Amino acid sequence: MSSAIEKIVTEPAPTASAAARKRPKIVFTGSVGVGKTTALKAISDIPPVTTDERSIEDEVVAMKETTTVAMDYGALILASGTKVDLYATPGQERFSFMWDILGKNSAGLVLLLDVTRPDPIKDLHFYLERFLPIIKEAPMVVGLSKVSAENQSIAE
Repeated sequence: MSSAIEKIVTEPAPTASAAARKRPKIVFTGSVGVGKTTALKAISDIPPVTTDERSIEDEVVAMKETTTVAMDYGALILASGTKVDLYATPGQERFSFMWDILGKNSAGLVLLLDVTRPDPIKDLHFYLERFLPIIKEAPMVVGLSKVSAENQSIAE
């Protein structure tokens, strides 16, 4: 996995800012409960900083007890010694102002899609449109979460 991330951060898009090249950052985004915090925690080389709070929206409470309200932060130290900042956005649209803040000068975007949601393809189009300015400047990868034998056809 490090080799793919190293490729992203050592070969920035031609229009990426100098700041992004000096201290690259990767942003994880997607809907509520898709696994952004879990993914960040899985690859971070430092204990992540999270901003999870008790969920107050019925739709979110039905999925999980807490939700990210600002961002999550972690860091990955590459073999070259380069530190890559890792950020996870909140999934709720009411916190979408954070998407722009965190996405600015990104070296890459990780879009996670929950295949158990009613229309993951609609979610894909929503996030592609919403993050288009970032995608134009940096590479993006799409990951699928909650894939099982029963819903595997969506992943194909």
